[in-house]
Amino acid sequence: MFSNYLIGLREGLEASLVVCILIAYLVKTGRRDALKPIWTGIGIAIAIAMGFGCALEFGSQELTFEAQEALGGSLSVVAVGLVTWMVFWMRRTARHLRSQLHGRLDAALAMGTGALVATAVLAVGREGLETALFVWTSVHAASDGTPRPLIGVALGLATAVLLGWLFYRGALRINLAKFFTWTGGMLVVVAAGVLAYGLHDLQEANWLPGLTHLAFDISDTVPPDSWYGTLLKGVFNFQPDPTVLQVTVWLLYLIPALAIFLAPVGFASGKGKVKGPDEQGSQPAQASQA
Repeated sequence: MFSNYLIGLREGLEASLVVCILIAYLVKTGRRDALKPIWTGIGIAIAIAMGFGCALEFGSQELTFEAQEALGGSLSVVAVGLVTWMVFWMRRTARHLRSQLHGRLDAALAMGTGALVATAVLAVGREGLETALFVWTSVHAASDGTPRPLIGVALGLATAVLLGWLFYRGALRINLAKFFTWTGGMLVVVAAGVLAYGLHDLQEANWLPGLTHLAFDISDTVPPDSWYGTLLKGVFNFQPDPTVLQVTVWLLYLIPALAIFLAPVGFASGKGKVKGPDEQGSQPAQASQA
C-alpha cells in the first residue's frame, strides 16, 4: 500500500504543480478569461488518463492467462522505462518547469481558446497517462485480492491535490529539490520490484525462459500470507521465491539507477523552496528554483 501511495503522491504532485503554475500565471497576468479553457483541458486530460486506465483493466480481463501475463509483463517494462525517465527528467529540469510552461501559455494565449485547451491537455495529460500506466502495473504486481493498493493510490493522489492547493494559496513551502530526490529514489526502488515482477509475468507467458530456475526460496521463512510478507510485497514487490532472471535484472537495474540518480546534479542547497502566489514577488510552486 505504501508503494502505491508513493506513486500517487509523486505523480499527482507533479500534475498539481503544473496546474498551479498555469492557473496562477493567468491570474497574475489578468487573463482570468483564459481560465475556463485551461480547466476544460485539465478535465479532458484527467478523462483520457482514467479512460486509459479502465481500458487496461477491463480490456485485459478478456484475454487468456498467457496473454494477460504477456500484456502485464510488457507494460511493466514500459512503465519502468517511463518512470525512470520521468524521475531523472524532473530532477534535472524542474528548475526550468515554470518558465517553460509560461512560454507555452504565452504562445497559446496568442493563438486562441483551442490552443489553450491543447496546452492544458498536453501539460497535464502526459503526467496522467504515466500515472495510469505505472499505477496499473504496480497494482497488478502488488495485488493481494484486497482494495489496499487502490486505496493507497487514491490517498496519494488526494494528498497531492491538497498539497497543490496549499502551494497555490501560499500556505505551504517545500524544498522541491529534496522532495523529488527522496521520492524519486524511493520510486526507483519500487520500479525495480515492478520490473522484476514484470519479467516473472513474461516467464509465465513463456516469452522468457527460466521460470523454474529459482535464485532462492525462503517461503517458509517469509510466508507470502504473513503480515511481514505482505508488507514487503506491498512496499518492495518482494517475492520469496524469485527466479534467477528476476534477481539478476533487479540488481542490474537498481544499483546503477540509484547510483546515477543520487549523484550530484548541481542543485544549490539553499534553493528549491516553494512559495504560494499570494506572497509578494513569488509564484506558485516555484519549480524553477528547485
